[in-house]
Amino acid sequence: MTAGRLGRFRFMDQQRVNLDGFAVEDAALGLVAFGSPDDPEPSLVVRDGRVVELDGRAEADFDVVDEFVARHGIDLDVADEAMSTPDLALARMLVDPGVPRAEVVRLVAGTTPAKLARVLTLLRPAELTMAMTKMRARRTPSNQAHVTNRSDDPLLLAADAATAAAFGFREIETTVPVAGDAPSNAVAVSVGAAVGSPGVLVQCSVEEATELALGMRGLVSYAETVSLYGTEQIFVDGDDTPWSKAFLTSAYASRGVKMRVTSGGGAEALMGGAEGRSMFYLEARCVALARAIGAQGVQNGGIDSASVAGAVPRGVRSLMAENLMVMARGLEACTGNDALMSESDVRRTSRTMPIFLAGTDFVCSGFGSIQRYDNMFGPSQWNAEDIDDYLVMQRDWGVDGGLRTAEHDDVARLRQRAVEAVQAVYRHLGLADLDDVWAAQAVDAAGSKDVPAADLMAPLTASRMITETGLTMVDVVAALDVCGFDEEARRLLRLLRARVAGDYLQTAAIFDEDFGVLSLVTDPNDYAGPGTGYEPTPARQAQIDAVRQQRSVADLRAEQAHGASDRLRVVGPAAAGSDPRDVVIGVSPAVGRAIWTTLSGLAVVDVLDELLAGLEEEGCRGRIVRVNDTIDLGLVGLTAARLAGSGIGIGLQAKGTALIHRRDLSPLANLELYSVAPTVDGPLYRLLGSNAGRHAKGATPEPARNPYSDEAIEARYHTKVVSLVAIERTCSGTTPPEQLELA
Repeated sequence: MTAGRLGRFRFMDQQRVNLDGFAVEDAALGLVAFGSPDDPEPSLVVRDGRVVELDGRAEADFDVVDEFVARHGIDLDVADEAMSTPDLALARMLVDPGVPRAEVVRLVAGTTPAKLARVLTLLRPAELTMAMTKMRARRTPSNQAHVTNRSDDPLLLAADAATAAAFGFREIETTVPVAGDAPSNAVAVSVGAAVGSPGVLVQCSVEEATELALGMRGLVSYAETVSLYGTEQIFVDGDDTPWSKAFLTSAYASRGVKMRVTSGGGAEALMGGAEGRSMFYLEARCVALARAIGAQGVQNGGIDSASVAGAVPRGVRSLMAENLMVMARGLEACTGNDALMSESDVRRTSRTMPIFLAGTDFVCSGFGSIQRYDNMFGPSQWNAEDIDDYLVMQRDWGVDGGLRTAEHDDVARLRQRAVEAVQAVYRHLGLADLDDVWAAQAVDAAGSKDVPAADLMAPLTASRMITETGLTMVDVVAALDVCGFDEEARRLLRLLRARVAGDYLQTAAIFDEDFGVLSLVTDPNDYAGPGTGYEPTPARQAQIDAVRQQRSVADLRAEQAHGASDRLRVVGPAAAGSDPRDVVIGVSPAVGRAIWTTLSGLAVVDVLDELLAGLEEEGCRGRIVRVNDTIDLGLVGLTAARLAGSGIGIGLQAKGTALIHRRDLSPLANLELYSVAPTVDGPLYRLLGSNAGRHAKGATPEPARNPYSDEAIEARYHTKVVSLVAIERTCSGTTPPEQLELA
């Protein structure tokens, strides 16, 4: 052993989970998920219809959060009943499928922040999942994408927005690395989203006044970055109050713009203003405040401070519990899973999985549908690198996580059209002339690094023009129509009309692809135990199941047909040999008929070349015999050995598994076995031939070892093996062994 740290620990230290930060609980700093000693006991005193005590604090001592919640955030008609309901009884109501969601929401409306926090703390992780399944507002789950890039490139933004819509995202959020580029980004993403799918909602996350201005001009269709905090000091630091947030909420609603607020456990600790309270209690205050100011939903679950919550014991549990708290308050839940909580893939998945299984209004409040390096919010919990994983995860569990597989040619067509639409709109409105070289790069690009032709000044110039001319979405619609993008113009105009109708201002509202509104009102969650609640339609289930990597037996047959060779042909029945140097290579029924390539990618005829060459090196003569009545490798090899003059045979399955057999052994025995076919290359097959020759001569064979791989080759090949074996079965029969010749 070397001096110092053990090798086992040196290895462990290099794993990605150790890039994360983990904190010792410190209630004084707010670094505690649940149950700080300074968290108040629940209390509510009402006199003459006025709250005079809230969670242990008298009216004279109320801070701004207490004051607003006391005046607007508690349903006093149900408060006595709610506050007198035992914590455990209310916790069980959340989980019990026999208690209707509406009844829980009714009672919770009368609870104080401390009461609701204490109730939810009682739920175990599996119970949180059960409760979330019942308590989410909208029946149909959905998902939200981030679409940004380092260059604020309008062409790439449009192409990526169309791509996100093609994958099924119903909301798309963009932001900017350069604040002045916001109007251009809003236009580009809105146009791109309209190309990808009807009814996709778009927001541009920037400073609140700018974001409101974009919304009032129709350039975006929803907002969510109206931040709430659990302590007065953080509001003061932000030059804000609950009243200013309520005014902003009303301003959005008055212009038909859907809006939710943003909070999240750990924010106050991150900004040094937690007042010694637990993250969960402070978030309970935020969620009560969200209900009080009239927001229709909340984006929470850590958000930018998710890594702070994730650093303390039970922190990830608290992130999910705060999402459930939003649902219990009767609000739309946009459940975090956006800011990267961990560099560990295992922890990232662990944090999302129970929420994914339960289903929420938006599983991610920002799945980074673009490259991780292009995400100007910072890397997401899930990024473009993870889309295939997420789609397969949906398929594995049969769960609707809001996404679908998008076919390559469809995405290529949509990206091309999105880029052309933005080019045309910008030229028509005099915003910028985006050249064709740039456009071609944007269509093909995986990310902004693939678009060197992008002009970084173009989005800034376009944004100034949009701002100075007072351009609105009506102007964009008109430009699309004039330039021949009729369908996209109609889709954006329908979004503008929807703002006038106001139906999508209902809690948890999204549009389906027919512009139907799905919300708490039109698509309420009706889960009441097994056999109830949301279940994907057969068409939707087919989307979930059909990942692009799936292969059928028919696909494999077609693939194998490409490798067909005329080098192998039948010359007659196989006869027993008498030459002591005669070694028979027995091949399985599909060799030379339906299977031509092994799992390692070698052509079967090339494998036979190597085996024959190895035998020849030892002075032996190889014969090829196809065994037609079995696909079992042991019996194929034993049949070959019994036909060989030497008594030594080689068995070769079409997929590449091989062995050396001897005529006096039982079928399951062998002299050598190459069991891991995907790793066996030409030299190893030649060695197998040589060793078979040495066994025939009575010489000592050279030890052979199957090559080792730390990759999950079983997961990669087992389904293919099933198909290959199925093909082998169709080729087997009662025909006696037949001699083959390799030209």
